Amino acid sequence: MYPRISDLFVDLFGVEFPVPIYSFGLMVAVAILVGAWLTGRELDRMYGAGHIGGVRVDAEGRRGTTEASPSVLVGFLAVVAGITGVVGAKIFHILENLNDFVLDPSAMIFSTAGLTFYGGLIVAGLVIAVYLRRRDLSTTRFADAVAPGLMLAYGIGRIGCYLAGDGDWGVCSDLAEKPDWIPAFLWSETFPRSILDAGNTMTQDALRIENCGPAADGVYPTMLYETAMAVVITGILWAVRKHPFQGGWLFSLYLVFNGVERFLIEQIRVNNTAVVLGVEVTQAEVIAVLTVLLGIAGLAFTSTRVAAETSTE
Repeated sequence: MYPRISDLFVDLFGVEFPVPIYSFGLMVAVAILVGAWLTGRELDRMYGAGHIGGVRVDAEGRRGTTEASPSVLVGFLAVVAGITGVVGAKIFHILENLNDFVLDPSAMIFSTAGLTFYGGLIVAGLVIAVYLRRRDLSTTRFADAVAPGLMLAYGIGRIGCYLAGDGDWGVCSDLAEKPDWIPAFLWSETFPRSILDAGNTMTQDALRIENCGPAADGVYPTMLYETAMAVVITGILWAVRKHPFQGGWLFSLYLVFNGVERFLIEQIRVNNTAVVLGVEVTQAEVIAVLTVLLGIAGLAFTSTRVAAETSTE
């Protein structure tokens, strides 16, 4: 593993950067850029079709303002989403690991690890929704435009988790149980030299941390599974993005897919559990179920066909 992508350049070319470049941070940056680009494309299409209103911007070369596609806001909103998303992700991680937080609050707050996706999605989503309402833009149509890019960004971010070996892996796996058609690296990974290994000593961190038995060859690289599922879901959302339904329909579909994907991966993923109504569940499983239910409710509410769409909702 290469928690610091700069170490890869050292191994390959003998070039050492003065400032280390962390794999997870790099992939998050790539995810934000790709997600923003895809969202901008869709906002331009929706603006041209009259499904979403424009924004006033300064007119170049003359006095006054002119109307433009809301895609001009994407860069600013990507920065806002990145900052508030990290804050929300950290808050949810702390709530999920309160015992560790009480023992060493500063270590958890300032650590680069421990970013919970749902926390980031909820907090960033609320902040952006408030901003859009103040600009008199349709939050539901904007959410539809964001959905494909958000799903793809999630998948790219998981590549960063894989490269860093940040513990978001699966339970212990045995290559003897692997179907012949699945490559070994997709079934079992030891995550040597992970970000969790402070000494960067190429130990088989996953085997050591998860106390896998002698029959285990590693753990399931669930991050790669999520990346694959994210790419497939992105393709589906992109294919049906020109839906004839009310604003919010596509984002509701995204919520259903997102919740199902996360609930399924939690079945083989290492995570903290708690007992809820007599059932042992993870925080992510609970949120995933709620996400699916919210998405289903959204689909039921927005599945009425519309002949024309106003600029705000």
